[in-house]
Amino acid sequence: MSDSSLRLVWIYPDLLSTYGDQGNALVVERRARQRGLDVARLDVRSDQPVPTSGDIYLIGGGEDRPQRLAAERLRRDGHLYQAVQNGAIVFSVCAGYQILGHEFINDLGQREPGLGLLDVVSTRGEGERCVGDVLGDIDPRLGLPPLTGFENHQGVTHLGPTARPFAQVRQGRGNGTGDGTEGAYNDTVFGTYMHGPVLARNPLIADLLLKLALDVNALPPVDDRWYEALRDERIAAAQQQTA
Repeated sequence: MSDSSLRLVWIYPDLLSTYGDQGNALVVERRARQRGLDVARLDVRSDQPVPTSGDIYLIGGGEDRPQRLAAERLRRDGHLYQAVQNGAIVFSVCAGYQILGHEFINDLGQREPGLGLLDVVSTRGEGERCVGDVLGDIDPRLGLPPLTGFENHQGVTHLGPTARPFAQVRQGRGNGTGDGTEGAYNDTVFGTYMHGPVLARNPLIADLLLKLALDVNALPPVDDRWYEALRDERIAAAQQQTA
């Protein structure tokens, strides 16, 4: 990857790319190019080392066994942790979100260590699976409009004292804890259960990742009419479910 490029890393597409989550990488890449930014995107398979020189790292969802394999390989590799120590931004979805925490329950029913990049612990829910459209309000400190996404998970994720809820849900289950929280984040690491892909439904989250990576407060405007039409459609569908 060129030193002058914005370096975008999509982690383990062979293991963690369920429910169209690779769309998140496409959205970040496109929105960067719309601003005239030079983007170098690298898709890192699970048999390859994760580079430490990336600016933005994206991790998707996956089934239980691929999740365990991904966690094992990321722990052994160690480079994602080093990249975060170097100031990289990480955005993770579902299984990827759980991997970034302290531990989760794997496909063998055992507690699997995570990477400890988010102060969260995930267990397996006892009730119905969390499935359906979600509508929520993102932490106001992030300055973003309402969150729209699709959840499909059995996990329950509890936040520790240094993790902030990414959003509070108006519709949906979110973290599954019953407190209305959805996802978690700290200064540079973000996790959510939202698919969709979530950045296609919420392009300003992609812009937030770009601003953090570039260390700027604003980006040049782009034509968001297509995104806004999609957002309006999905938000209206979620609201109809609660009517």
